[in-house]
Amino acid sequence: MSTVRELLEEHGATYAEQAGIRLRDTPAPLYRLLVLTQLCAVRIRADTAVAAARELFAAGWRTPARMAGSTWQQRVDALGRAHYVRYDESTATALGEGADLVRERWRGDLRRLREEAGRDRAAIGRLLREVPRIGPVGADIFRREAQLVWPELRPFFDRRALAAAARLGLPETPEELAGSVPAGELARLSTALVRASLHG
Repeated sequence: MSTVRELLEEHGATYAEQAGIRLRDTPAPLYRLLVLTQLCAVRIRADTAVAAARELFAAGWRTPARMAGSTWQQRVDALGRAHYVRYDESTATALGEGADLVRERWRGDLRRLREEAGRDRAAIGRLLREVPRIGPVGADIFRREAQLVWPELRPFFDRRALAAAARLGLPETPEELAGSVPAGELARLSTALVRASLHG
């Protein structure tokens, strides 16, 4: 489908890729995706959230232990450098609390969240919503990107992506959309549809 190809070429970079996360099914990249999700889960421009994630990671806070070892003020300052304002103080708190939760409940490894959920897509979403700052939209963001490495999430297209597909004359169900790209590009297509909706 030419429309799909155009979407992928114009909007196909995932938010994880933009944030410099090489997503794999290992603890550190999955945690970085969670941090990015926490940053994206408020009413703020996605590019600003991505910049904030890059700033936090550049400061060395790439694992729950490292994030928990940073001070609240250090996190606020890092968010400020990325112009992540208005939500900087509450987000700094949420990042610290989220790091503590991941360390205490899943021993620093979100693959344990996956196993606790029985590798069930809905249950994974429910557990993600226990992380500070992550609500239904945030859970969708994480699952949209994580489908690259967690096959049980495929195909994942949230309501915004499906609405964009309908406006573009593409199939309107996840299963039909999934037939238009290889499994490895599902996250890119889902993100591209969301970006297209945001760009009108």
